[in-house]
Amino acid sequence: MANSELQVAPRTVLGKKVAALRRNGKTPANVFGHRIDSTSVQADTAALTQLLRGMTRNAIINLKVDGEPSPRTVVIRDITRDPVSDMLLHVDFYQVSMTEKMRAEVPIVLVGTSDAVATYGGVLLQTLETVHVEALPNDIPTQFECDVTAITQLDGSLHVSDLHIDTSKVTLHTDPEVVVARVAAPRLVAEEEAAAAAAPAEGAEAAAAAAPETPAPGA
Repeated sequence: MANSELQVAPRTVLGKKVAALRRNGKTPANVFGHRIDSTSVQADTAALTQLLRGMTRNAIINLKVDGEPSPRTVVIRDITRDPVSDMLLHVDFYQVSMTEKMRAEVPIVLVGTSDAVATYGGVLLQTLETVHVEALPNDIPTQFECDVTAITQLDGSLHVSDLHIDTSKVTLHTDPEVVVARVAAPRLVAEEEAAAAAAPAEGAEAAAAAAPETPAPGA
């Protein structure tokens, strides 16, 4: 698959002044990486938004910086958005070498239908969202699929070791014994939810009991 491309410009506006950039349709960003100096850049917000809509996690981007003779090969390391408006606030690009391995988090996607859910009314729970891997940038998968069809009984589970990982190219850094998904009986799920809801209340009661009493006025 061809790399995505994004044109950016060097950025001299820093600190609180970047708010003016955003009002003018620009998103501040930084480029950093192993053995390189961090570079401040800015991207057209509309172009960046369009790029993000069609991107998968860990996708390679050819970042064309105005004034530089060749594109930088980067991945997106972090995206900051306004929690209320969801507006783009800042993006961190991590520059990679296509010949050096890098670490990344790869999302896990559940696929298939478990008989323990369809037949016995169990509740499918995903207990792990991502795994940590190391590979060359082009060998890092966009996702790992976990086929829950293999779970046929209540209380059955699948582990990281059940994921199909090409170990000739990808090194796994997550414990293989960690549970990825399980099917719990409805009664157990209800009990777990009730226990989780009760824990904060119990903690608040304990804190109140441990707090020193406030003397009455005039005491």
